[in-house]
Amino acid sequence: MSWFYPAGSLKTETTKTTITPKTANWEFCGLDVFSFDQSKSFEVELNHKEGVLLSLSAQNFKVKVDGVEFTLKGRAGVFTQVSDWIYLPVNSKIELTGSTGEVALCLAKASKVLPVQYIKAEDVAVEVRGSGRATRQVTNYATPGQFDEADKIIVCEVLTPGGNLSSWPPHRHDGRENCLTMNEEIYYFRIGKGDSPHGDVEGAGAFHVYTVDGVVDETVTVRDEDVYLVPEGYHGPSTAYPEYPMYFLNVMAGPAEDRVMSFCDDPKHHWIRQSWETQTQDPRCPMTSATGRVNK
Repeated sequence: MSWFYPAGSLKTETTKTTITPKTANWEFCGLDVFSFDQSKSFEVELNHKEGVLLSLSAQNFKVKVDGVEFTLKGRAGVFTQVSDWIYLPVNSKIELTGSTGEVALCLAKASKVLPVQYIKAEDVAVEVRGSGRATRQVTNYATPGQFDEADKIIVCEVLTPGGNLSSWPPHRHDGRENCLTMNEEIYYFRIGKGDSPHGDVEGAGAFHVYTVDGVVDETVTVRDEDVYLVPEGYHGPSTAYPEYPMYFLNVMAGPAEDRVMSFCDDPKHHWIRQSWETQTQDPRCPMTSATGRVNK
């Protein structure tokens, strides 16, 4: 059994990547990646879903939400800066228009109708997490405590400098045994090369997932635009090979009334968090900000 999808395997006629609950064999999470190099406009209806829309590599593109138009500044690539973004209400109708580059539409099954919101890049919280070789950047777009005007969806991105680990220590949030929180999770990877602004076809890293019962235990080589779906089990580490920085977009949602991001560490590795207190954070983090790269 594997929940790994290589780049291109989830392509449709209109998207570079599409993940639906049916694709994933779960209930809540989805993702569409659109490219304006493929088409200059797209229309989407969020039937019983809410969304988070952000740029991957598109700039100055238009978004109409139920007829109200917004302009997103976007970014030239995931390793260049933090993007502005839009929260999309349940059942809204979306029109996207742009010239080039890619955008990500993160989706979650939801029922509570909340207002559309445009969030400037300057208002997105950037966090440095971990220490030592586990230092990474977490960009909190629609995470609890940073953005609370959503029903189910949770969205963040993680940037890991070459040679470092993220998703560490291994953790889970599958609602099984003594781990009460249940969130499905999408990992959408972009792997850079050196100082590349965006993903590179030659980039590679590694990702480890294993379930409590041992039915799944695999480490896969991840390349640019690969996807790993995590319905259950411990996941981590995500390993960025030296000279190949790693980006992944996380989309999470679950059935709980309370929208939370809590998790359960693998007990064997929980001690690692305490070890960070005596380590020094990697000065390469944060890697990006609203205004551009922090450490070139």
